[in-house]
Amino acid sequence: MQVLTLYAVTAVIFLALDAVMLNTVIAPMFREALGDQVLDSPRFAAAAVFYLFYVLGLLILVSWPAFRDGDIVRALWQGALLGAVAYGTYEMTNYATLRDWQPHMVATDWAWGTVLIAVSSAGGVWATRALFGPA
Repeated sequence: MQVLTLYAVTAVIFLALDAVMLNTVIAPMFREALGDQVLDSPRFAAAAVFYLFYVLGLLILVSWPAFRDGDIVRALWQGALLGAVAYGTYEMTNYATLRDWQPHMVATDWAWGTVLIAVSSAGGVWATRALFGPA
């Protein structure tokens, strides 16, 4: 039950924070730079697959080990590292290969991914430990 709660709480934090940032900062910034290449609304099935698998990977690599060891700081820094690697891969690949990808897009989204994953993993561990206590 603890692992399911950790997954659900982490996913809720991730989705809620990302929805706010995507709607207020990222999407407008990408629309400005990329114009009609950006869809009016996302492909929700693809987004769902991404979020489901990303949170699963986050749980396996970061959150569950940190929860088990009772180390929220570990969840924070390892989450930040995973976010920086994943979002950095996406951003730098796009910047290297797409003409209209801009440095401010790279910096903003890369920083956001780093913070988002750090906060989601640490928040999930903290909330699950608050509900259940130690593993």
